[in-house]
Order: sequence, then structure tokens, then C-alpha cells
Amino acid sequence: MQQARIERLRALLQQQGLQALLITNATNRMYMTGFTGSSGVVLISEAKAYLLTDFRYMTQAPAQAAGYEVVEHAPNPMDTVKELLTKQGIGKVGFEQNDMTYGAYLGTAKALAGIELAATEGLVEQLRMIKDEAEIAVMQEAADLADRTFTHILGYLKPGAKEADIALEIEMFVRRNGAASTSFETIVASGERSALPHGKASDRILQTNEFVKLDYGAYYNRYCSDITRTVVLGKPTDKHKEIYNIVLEAQLETLDKIKPGMTGKEADAIARDIIARYGYGDHFGHGTGHGLGMEIHEAPRLSKQGNTVLTPGMTVTVEPGIYLPGFGGVRIEDDIVITDTGIKILTKSSKDFIVLD
Repeated sequence: MQQARIERLRALLQQQGLQALLITNATNRMYMTGFTGSSGVVLISEAKAYLLTDFRYMTQAPAQAAGYEVVEHAPNPMDTVKELLTKQGIGKVGFEQNDMTYGAYLGTAKALAGIELAATEGLVEQLRMIKDEAEIAVMQEAADLADRTFTHILGYLKPGAKEADIALEIEMFVRRNGAASTSFETIVASGERSALPHGKASDRILQTNEFVKLDYGAYYNRYCSDITRTVVLGKPTDKHKEIYNIVLEAQLETLDKIKPGMTGKEADAIARDIIARYGYGDHFGHGTGHGLGMEIHEAPRLSKQGNTVLTPGMTVTVEPGIYLPGFGGVRIEDDIVITDTGIKILTKSSKDFIVLD
């Protein structure tokens, strides 16, 4: 698997007119090498693939990074990078401009004096957008765990419970069932707080006759899932039912129509147009979805700025919402894979209008 990724990256480097790429982003390092240590840089050229790390990982790294020559770097890793580039006669190397701070760039330029630094953007991320079968299988397991978590947590949603305690139970459940952690800080937002798109769990006590919005995921075997469900405690009002049904219609219609060859902007418009038609367009202020994988937010985007063409193997969320300040909000979210003919939905928790007594 690692060798295939190396060759795909080399093809991109050839298109960019580059002989080598320096990878400093930790997630990209893990993706390219399989190495899970906390420190190291990757150097890939037309002929060589190096993982540079320190003494702590000189047993672990060779065991994980198949296809790589593992090198224990000097106190300044860039000194070793320069030595390896010079040995190969390489006078220009690409670097990840979105990962390197200006201070790190200055230090790198000084250490690699005489070697040209060429800024690159999203080369490894471009590879990461298209998941292989093994990656999708892991993401399905992460989604399955998120679904089991939803079933489990329904029993904890009752008046008198604290949002923060519900979030803690979600965290404990995913970890007890094999995840390293949740994919991000869990959102539990009840009552008027459910109108906050990213209302992280607080000390607020759940009450009757209100929404409870849950947004969480399982970080499982290095991959993320991401699910949102909204339920009602007690007796729902007509307004609760109205906005829930609108969001559900927008989400189901998007899932039905999204397909390969469509841009993220076109997919976003499906949900956005429905919500706007009901008069709630001003209350849906975020994108319809985002890519996910080793990170919770990856390319591509399903938004007004989403120009990437959806391609088989991409994994994205579909998560329209309506948020009414002072009243509450609804979001419904699933994880999907773009296939040759349409999509495969990974998350399967019920989207019925759930009312809990």
C-alpha cells in the first residue's frame, strides 16, 4: 500500500516539475509511511523514499514504514535532508506551504542553503481525497461504532441530565469499543443552545419540550466518522416538527441526487435550495458537507465554494441544518462514499423524528 502511494505521489511531482518533496505535515507523514510516531519528516524523490526520525523511533519506524529507508537524523533534521538531497544531485525540493510556519521556512532555507525551496499546496492531500478499499473498510467500522453509540446514548437523554455528562458518556463508549477517542470535541447542544452549529457540551441541564442535538464521531484505527442526530425531549411543538422535516427533506434529497461528476457546489445547492424555498435560507449558514478521513475536515467541500469534482472513492459528510436563535436548531448528518454510480451511505442511525419522554 505504501509503495503505491509513493508512486502516485511521484507522478504528481513529475507534473509539478519537481524531483523531490519534503513532507512535514504529521497526518501526511502517517498516510505516506504508516509510521505512527510523533516526530519525523519524509523525503521522497524520483529514486528514493526516506523517513527521517530520531533515536526514540529507530526500532518502531522500520517495522511500520514499509518501502522506506529509515534514517536517524541529525539534531537539526534539515541538515540530514540537505545531505540526502546533495547525494542525489537534487538542487530543488518542494515543501508543504500550508504546514510550514514562516519561522520554520526561514530555518529550513538556512539549513538547505544552495537548494531551492519550491512551495507546493495539497499534493499529499490530493491523494488522500481518494480512499482505497482498505480505508473505506476502516471508515465503515468507524461509522458503525458511531451508530452503536447513538443507540447507546438515547438512554441517557432525559430531563435533568447535563450536556457535559452526555458528552463524557459518548467519549467513554467509543473508547470502550475500540476507538482511540472521539473524532473531535463532542457537541451536545440542547434547547436554545441547539441553535449553535458548534455548541460544544456545557453544564446546561436538559429540559422537557426541547431539541437535543448530538454531533460526534469515533476516531478508529486512524480514521474518523462524523454523525449528527437531533431528537426532542417531551412534547414537540409544530415549529420543532416543521424545521426537523425541512432539514430531513433537504438531507434525503441531497443523498438521493449527489453523484460522481458533480461539483461540491452543485451538491451543496441541492440542500440549500430546499431550505431556502421554505424561507429558512438565512438560517443555514455553513456548507452542506466536508471531506473526512484521517482528519475530521478534509477536501473536498460541499459548499458554495466547492469547486472540486466529486470522484469515486471520496468520502464526505452530508449535513444540512436550520438554526433559529432563541428557539433551537436541527442538523442531520451522514457519512457517504462516492461510488461509480452514486453513493454508499456509511452511517445508518435512524433519522425518524425521535421523541423521548
